Amino acid sequence: MARRPDREGMALLTVLLLVAVMSVVAVAILDDVRFSVRRTTNAEGQAQAQWYASGAEMLARRQITRLLEADGAKTPLEPEWNGRRMTFPIDDGVISAVVTDGQACFNLNSVVQGIGEDLLYRPVGVAQFMALGRAVGAPESRMRAVADALVDWLDVDEETRPLGAEDGAYAGLSTPYRTGGVMLSEVSELRAIKGMDAELYNRLRPWVCALPTTRLSPININTLRPDQAPLLTMLTNGQVNPINAKSVLERRPRGGWADPTVFWSEPSLSTVDVTVEAREQVTVLTRYFNLRVDVEYGGVRAVRTALLYAPPGDRTRTVTQRWIPEE
Repeated sequence: MARRPDREGMALLTVLLLVAVMSVVAVAILDDVRFSVRRTTNAEGQAQAQWYASGAEMLARRQITRLLEADGAKTPLEPEWNGRRMTFPIDDGVISAVVTDGQACFNLNSVVQGIGEDLLYRPVGVAQFMALGRAVGAPESRMRAVADALVDWLDVDEETRPLGAEDGAYAGLSTPYRTGGVMLSEVSELRAIKGMDAELYNRLRPWVCALPTTRLSPININTLRPDQAPLLTMLTNGQVNPINAKSVLERRPRGGWADPTVFWSEPSLSTVDVTVEAREQVTVLTRYFNLRVDVEYGGVRAVRTALLYAPPGDRTRTVTQRWIPEE
């Protein structure tokens, strides 16, 4: 009879222990269920936000096609589109989109010429790259080294330029890799090239692009903002400094220049000696457009960036797209 209380106490402790264990298991299961529900809700919200962003991109392509159909020789400036933020309210969120001229830049792929993997050094492209560097205050020696390394990165031959770098220069790195041998598809690839560091990259980034062609970037003089004056300095190989170039853009006619001939006849430009390539590079027609779409929906956010191309006589299409801001 003396042992019965002990047995009853042990039974009670066992029951209490089981209840405690079951409580812990129940809490863990509930936490897992809550996490799964939250994860599913976030995934659904993210998917819906991405669908909204894709729809905005489709709408932008249609609008660009209609814009160019209005005038096949000159990109209309009205209705205002370059850099204008358009906002569309949606249930439980908002969509905002910005379209900008995607060729108001130096095309990094234009330091070479050719098609596909058959790419060779292009003197005029390298000269413009160097002129742009001087216009934005980049060190001359650094620009020369990066220019040579960029040509070596793109071209087909294995000959190293004076300050360049072929495969051997990258093979000895802690994480070895090889040169591309093809055109850049993203400006951020420039980070992998010998001689490029964060400071120089950040200085050049606002002025460069990676168009899917080795052509010199066609600069639309009617969409250039005054703060983009260094691009005119680049075109003239420094003969027109950024201050004078800015003045030219600030005096632009309200409806833009009718054609490049009128632009080159401006008093401050008429005596400038530019190459044939540079003169032909100036245009009043935009074919490449940058698009950024930001979607806020149900507490989640989606960012869509893309390069759009509007070929003559055809619908606008997407060249590159990404779910992150451009780097």
